[in-house]
Amino acid sequence: MAEAAALKGTIKVCMFDQYGTVVDMQGGLTEIATPYLRAKGWGGNPNSFVTWWRRTHFENSMIDALLHKAHTPYREIGQRAVAFVLDRCGIAYTMDEVRGLVAAIETLRCFPEVPEALARLQTRYRLVVLSNGDPDMLEAAKPHHGIPFDRVISVAEANAFKPHVATYTRAAELLGLPMDEILFVANHAFDCIGAKAAGMRTAFIDRRQRPFGETPHQPDIRVRTMTDLADAMV
Repeated sequence: MAEAAALKGTIKVCMFDQYGTVVDMQGGLTEIATPYLRAKGWGGNPNSFVTWWRRTHFENSMIDALLHKAHTPYREIGQRAVAFVLDRCGIAYTMDEVRGLVAAIETLRCFPEVPEALARLQTRYRLVVLSNGDPDMLEAAKPHHGIPFDRVISVAEANAFKPHVATYTRAAELLGLPMDEILFVANHAFDCIGAKAAGMRTAFIDRRQRPFGETPHQPDIRVRTMTDLADAMV
C-alpha cells in the first residue's frame, strides 16, 4: 500500500477513537440492552434501539459542541439520549435504569482482532486514545478492553466534542507533536474528516463496508480491519 509506505517515515503516534473503533459499541450495547428491553415487554429490535440511542447521542453532542458553551459531560449527554429514546418507545423507566445503561459503555470489549493488531502497531508507534468519553469513564474502561495505551486523552481537555477542530489540535499539543506526525484511526467517517481537516493523517477502518462520502478530507488509508492496518503500517 503506497500511502502507508509513505507514512511510515513520518508517523510517530497512532491515535484511536475508542467507542466503535477499539471497542464494539453497537454489538456490546445491543447485548446489554436486549434483556433490559425484554424485561420491559418491548417487542422492538434491540439493535435498532441502540442505533437510535447512539444517533440521538451524536446529535446532542454536536449541538453541545456548536453552542460552544460549557462542555457537557459525555455521561450526561448519554443519559439524555437514552431517556429520550425510551420516551419515544413508550417504555417506562427510572433514572437509575438510564444511568445503568450508560454506565455499561465502560465495560465494552474490544473487537476480536484489536489486541493483537495494536500490539504489533505498538512495536513501532506510540498508541494514544482521543475519545469523546469523560476522563473517569475512559479510566474505568481500561481493565475491560485491556489495551495498554501509552496515553488516553478525553475531549474534556478541549471543552468540545469531536469533530471540533479544538479536540485534535489540543491532543497534538498535549503530545508535543506536529499534526502530520499523528495518524488518527477511526471507524467513523466524521472523525476521520475532523482529524484530516485539522491537519492529521487518517486511517478509516471500514468494518461496515460503507461509502466514505464525498469530501475533500479523504482518509490516507482505508482498510477493513485493524489487522489490515497493522499489516500496512508495521
